[in-house]
Amino acid sequence: MIELLQYVSIGIEALIVLFALLIGYKKGKKYGYGIALTFAIYVFYDLTKVIPLTIPNEVLYPIFFVGTLSILWAVWTMYKE
Repeated sequence: MIELLQYVSIGIEALIVLFALLIGYKKGKKYGYGIALTFAIYVFYDLTKVIPLTIPNEVLYPIFFVGTLSILWAVWTMYKE
């Protein structure tokens, strides 16, 4: 059951990436790209837990930090609008 939930979560995250890219491209909202980057990183991070990839935490944590910064930028940009 946990594995199924993990795959469903990855699928939803991937859909968010697609919708966020549409927000950026079709709607011209730059924050869409920040949201897309954040959730693309989430997908990558979650896939490293499902697929046996040996990526050291010294690489994963900075990538995840970039995702945190990109969503912070996206939210700040939405707030300013």
